Amino acid sequence: MAAPFVDTARITVRSGNGGNGVVSFHREKYVAAGGPDGGDGGRGGNVVVTVNDHMSTLMDFRYKRKYVAGNGMDGQGKRCTGKDGEDLVLRVPRGTIIRDSETREIIKDMSDDTPFVLCKGGRGGWGNKHFATPTRQVPRFAKAGLPGESRDVILELKLLADVGLVGFPNVGKSTLLSVVSRAQPKIANYHFTTLFPNLGVVYVEEGVSFVLADIPGIIEGAAEGAGLGHDFLRHIDRCRLLIHVVDVSGSEGRDPVEDFEAINAELKQYSPELASRKMIVAANKVDIMTDPTLLQRLREHVGAQGLELFEMSAAAHQGTRELMKRAAQELQQLPPVAVYEPTYVERPPQVDTSGEVEIQQFDDTWVVEAPWLQRLIANVNFSDYESRNWFDKMLRQSGLFDQLEEMGIKDGDIVSLYDLEFEYQR
Repeated sequence: MAAPFVDTARITVRSGNGGNGVVSFHREKYVAAGGPDGGDGGRGGNVVVTVNDHMSTLMDFRYKRKYVAGNGMDGQGKRCTGKDGEDLVLRVPRGTIIRDSETREIIKDMSDDTPFVLCKGGRGGWGNKHFATPTRQVPRFAKAGLPGESRDVILELKLLADVGLVGFPNVGKSTLLSVVSRAQPKIANYHFTTLFPNLGVVYVEEGVSFVLADIPGIIEGAAEGAGLGHDFLRHIDRCRLLIHVVDVSGSEGRDPVEDFEAINAELKQYSPELASRKMIVAANKVDIMTDPTLLQRLREHVGAQGLELFEMSAAAHQGTRELMKRAAQELQQLPPVAVYEPTYVERPPQVDTSGEVEIQQFDDTWVVEAPWLQRLIANVNFSDYESRNWFDKMLRQSGLFDQLEEMGIKDGDIVSLYDLEFEYQR
């Protein structure tokens, strides 16, 4: 039994925490005043997303919803840095879009081969070797590592295909795909044979090929959730060209013109931009056609809309090669497959600064530690001027500077916040 097709998944990812720095002093016979040699903690592991072209579904994420990278190891004496946490690599099918679960904004479109760091590991804490100065030769403090990032995201697969086959169920889309490519979709004479999208590569001639997608049959009301079409309309979002397959045989008593307009109405309701995309009409099953007027009416109807119609029979391999050649010609004139630009904007973290703060004085250095301070520093980009201003504002609002002044801090003293140090100025 084939595994079910899964094209959406909601998961939680968390990068590893940074390891703690260590307090250590060099001890060696005949070496006086060896000095501090405490090593730094290792970096926490990142959560990295990569593309795997052997995957065609998000099935791997159906049952496991939480993914955590490795923590960094603590530092050691002799200036030994702790081992970095192991990165967690998530492999997804090409064309997977990563969205923020709360806002549904696009974080990354995994359509290229570049690995994407979804969550950065926490920075390792500094060992006491960093805090030795001419006036502070015996620093008896080190820094804890910073926590990793955590995110709730939605994975959404949008197939990367050049051409999409659309139409009602049982009009011959799967048969056409099997004839013009090496794909082997399930084919039978009943509705909804295709339960998930199928992809095939069509080789037209030397150096000319394209990817063709067979989308499950769309029915009226699909854009509102009826039938299977609603679940899979997203997979034709990227298609540069649509081939609208219409059954003109009359074997099921259907009207080709009504079918053609019904499908176009569903596409327009789902996405007006998609409905306006370049389209070729394929009149299928002409070999068993009982009423030639059905084909003639469809030809006149699509011709009035400026669309090209091809007569064909996928089952009899009749007209299929001509249709694929025409599709390849059209693709040469069309822009490349769409890649979605990120729309996600990082927002300042909501950090409760009302928790307790531990402050220790070592000569002219004031070491400040607090769980909320860890979270705050981990979410600040110190290379960005606005981020630094926001960080300073949060520290002042927390009352930290007032507390330091009450304890006697002076201008020019060093304030040490985990792996961040700065001179205090009123």
